[in-house]
Amino acid sequence: MKTLFKSTLMLLLMLPMSFFAQESVSGVVSESASGLPVPGANVIVKGTTNGTVTDFDGNYTITNVQPGDVIVFSFLGFATQEIPYDGQTTINVQLDEDAATLEEVVLIGYGSTSEQDATGSVEKVSSESFNKGAVVSPEQLLSGKSAGVRITPGGGAPGEGGQIRIRGGSSLSGNNDPLIVVDGIPLDQRGVQGVRNQLNSINPNEIEDFVILKDAAATSIYGSRASNGVILITTKTGKKNSPLQLEYDLKVSAGQIIDKVDNLDAQEFRALIESTPGTDPNLLGEYDTDWQDEIYQTSIGAIHNLTASQGFDNFSYRVNYNHTSQTGVLKTDVYERNALNIALNQDLFDNHLKLALTTKGIVDENRFADQGAIGAAVAFDPTQPVYDEDLPFGGYFEHNTMSGDQVIPQLQATRNPLALLETLDGRGKTMRNITNLNAEYKFHFLPELKFNVNAGFDYAENEGHNYRPRYAAGNGLYIQGREYTQEYSGINRNTLLDFYFTYKTELEALDTEMDLTAGHSYQEFYIENNDEYTVADDPGYRVEPSVINRNALESYFARASFDIANKYLISGSVRRDGSSRFGADNKWSTFPSASVGWKIHNEEFLLNSNTLSQLKLRAGYGVTGNQEIGINYGYMGIYSPSVGPARYQFGNQFYNTLRPEEFDADLKWEELQTYNVGVDFGFFNNRLSGTVEAYYRETEDLLATVPVPAGANLSDLLVTNVGETVSKGVEVGLNGTLIQKEDFNWDMNYNITFQDLEITRLSLGENPDFFIPQGGISGGVGNNIQIWKEGYDPSTFFVFRQVYNEAGQPIEGAYADVNGDNEITEADKVPYKKANPDYFMGFTNTLNYKNLDFSFTFRGSFGNYMYNNTQSGNGFVTAGTVTPQDYYSNLNSNVLESNFVNNQLFSDYYIQKADFVKLDNISLGYLFPGEKVDFRTSLTATNLWTITDYDGLDPEISNGIDNNFYPRSTSVVLGLNLIF
Repeated sequence: MKTLFKSTLMLLLMLPMSFFAQESVSGVVSESASGLPVPGANVIVKGTTNGTVTDFDGNYTITNVQPGDVIVFSFLGFATQEIPYDGQTTINVQLDEDAATLEEVVLIGYGSTSEQDATGSVEKVSSESFNKGAVVSPEQLLSGKSAGVRITPGGGAPGEGGQIRIRGGSSLSGNNDPLIVVDGIPLDQRGVQGVRNQLNSINPNEIEDFVILKDAAATSIYGSRASNGVILITTKTGKKNSPLQLEYDLKVSAGQIIDKVDNLDAQEFRALIESTPGTDPNLLGEYDTDWQDEIYQTSIGAIHNLTASQGFDNFSYRVNYNHTSQTGVLKTDVYERNALNIALNQDLFDNHLKLALTTKGIVDENRFADQGAIGAAVAFDPTQPVYDEDLPFGGYFEHNTMSGDQVIPQLQATRNPLALLETLDGRGKTMRNITNLNAEYKFHFLPELKFNVNAGFDYAENEGHNYRPRYAAGNGLYIQGREYTQEYSGINRNTLLDFYFTYKTELEALDTEMDLTAGHSYQEFYIENNDEYTVADDPGYRVEPSVINRNALESYFARASFDIANKYLISGSVRRDGSSRFGADNKWSTFPSASVGWKIHNEEFLLNSNTLSQLKLRAGYGVTGNQEIGINYGYMGIYSPSVGPARYQFGNQFYNTLRPEEFDADLKWEELQTYNVGVDFGFFNNRLSGTVEAYYRETEDLLATVPVPAGANLSDLLVTNVGETVSKGVEVGLNGTLIQKEDFNWDMNYNITFQDLEITRLSLGENPDFFIPQGGISGGVGNNIQIWKEGYDPSTFFVFRQVYNEAGQPIEGAYADVNGDNEITEADKVPYKKANPDYFMGFTNTLNYKNLDFSFTFRGSFGNYMYNNTQSGNGFVTAGTVTPQDYYSNLNSNVLESNFVNNQLFSDYYIQKADFVKLDNISLGYLFPGEKVDFRTSLTATNLWTITDYDGLDPEISNGIDNNFYPRSTSVVLGLNLIF
């Protein structure tokens, strides 16, 4: 009993000592090569969840450490260090670069490689280089960051996406968007119904990096969808052996338009009407209304991100909740997103089986503004009031007339712009889930051999409505005394199953590293949409038949890569694709590629160079395809049921009809052959590095919608293989660390792209003068301002050459007689200028001084022209004075310069130089490090200013036609970030 008592007493006495034995350790984690601090490094007690991360200066403090514990220091790209704790109060650690980790840095499709071993045109853009600010659409992160990649922002609507072009695109009628692969799932290139931009489902805050595959040597592993390049998006995951980390990020933004369409004000408009013969000034009002001021507002927005992440020896997770809310500069325009992103990683069986699950649940909600109000604001009479309570239009003024004793709107008059916005209730909701499960098994008996299974789905349901009340003049059923209602819904389903083997080994006898891949892929796309709405001749709803769109793609692929003596690189791949979009004779096609590289810096004569740290030559050739032709069954005769009022009457009954569609039984893939050469270089331990690329591309069996002779098919227009294009270009990318010191760093990125695209064949016959009009414009019906023709860029304008007087003023109706027949006819129109630039560039600088960071990005485009349709459509007197009813329309101020009385739509007077340089993004931030919480605040401005000679609203419009463009805002963003 005494022994038990003494033992218990001894334990009680020792217990407090054990608490006191738990110590804290502090120190600094830095790079061994440069001595620079490593912020964000993980410091954790091995086998526990007790840990922390280093602050901006590499400092850390970890508590509750006991003698005998092992402290693990780790950071991506560096070798992990484990240091036993035996009572030290300070442990400073220098981490060495991990060559093995740095090898696996670039995804290339069904695998990865190192930047040094890549033989194709591959570029990685990491999160550190992204554009800053309240970014809603992921492609905005990339703008101006990569040579050969041009991202043209869409309009200013909240959440609106931009147009992405890699090396200018390759098709005419087909889709020119690159293939987007998110965590292993290729997205449907046609997009998702009901959303402004399908990429909005990817939270920009959760993107780890973009990898851009540009040439066929890099993209051909994706075969029939790779002609326009491939962008691989990898989202963030938890990191192994990392402590629990909570992060809250907030970005609050406000934006305003910085320019408006230059119209006549009320005084100028009244003077023009009064001085024009045949007009009736009594139709004018007595007000001075700026209709553009009435429809635009200050946009506001907020983006919240709450993230939790943690990692253990064999398991890690990351969970992110995102709420985004943003109003547009156009009144009533609203975008809202709620998203939950989960990433789980589990290693089993002594790391022989790796499981990775990523799932993204998104609810997109929109209130869509009536963008017709933009054109109405430009055209509406500025002498009229906004409101008139005496009229039966909900308190708004409208051009009106009498029908018996009833006041009704003039049916052909421009509508009150503000009423168009405020009387429309247009809302849509899309629920989407993108999930991918990847399993990688490393065989026990042959660890160099791995088997990968990748199963994913992208499923979306949308529903929405458009509603206008009975009193709204913009309601097409006003005369019938009915409200307008439309209900719509739809489904998008994209399912994927990939499996493939990879085998990596070193052939010591040959001093060669070998990497082999072979696999199979199956992907199916399903789209369904339903629509019902009120119409004038039906007391109920007209319900349209459900439209179902389905296609599938089955593929076999293989790749082999060899690194000989760490100097000579050889790589080849092949993909065999079968698509349901083509007939039996053309259903399958093969897409091969081959490339080589020479790592000159590893040769003996350069191995010990203190100046040159990297020099690699590479060249590649490959074939890719394009199956995104817009139709699923263009190779076979099908029948389409009629929609809307297209019904046939038998007696007193109306019946829907079946219409045979045009088809081409020989329809086949577009095929693109690409030749690419490049040189990668680095100096002074890669403090100055860069890439120079040159490419030549030929598209064969080009798909285009062309006219066919009457009776030759079931339509006068047919999608068929008719042509060829040739594109070529040079791309230069430079990266430099201009200053690298302990407290101050200055990094620079510059890229410039020169490109040329030409149609070399576009006819089923041999007529050299054959052309296809393109580029619809306002002003008349069916007018086009651009042309597809052999020998010209597809964005070339087709116009008359304007004649000017001695004072430099355009002479109305006077054009150059190009063919010399002494009369002006359509034969005098000529191809003139183009919308695509000759070259474009991006320039980014990032500076860090202690805890202060500053960055800015410029973008420029040169050699591109714009057709100013806001001037040509409203810049002549009769555009406002000759109207179908008793009202007048406002005019573009250009009418005071041109003095045109009638339209001159096809004059090259309206083809204007649209070169520009934009300060796209500028950001200033400061980090306040703390023991428990790191706090960072930032201030960012976007779309700050533009240098251009273009007369219109914005020189950057993707199709080169400026008409009722939704203006982009200049935004200021306040950012707050807390890391616990």
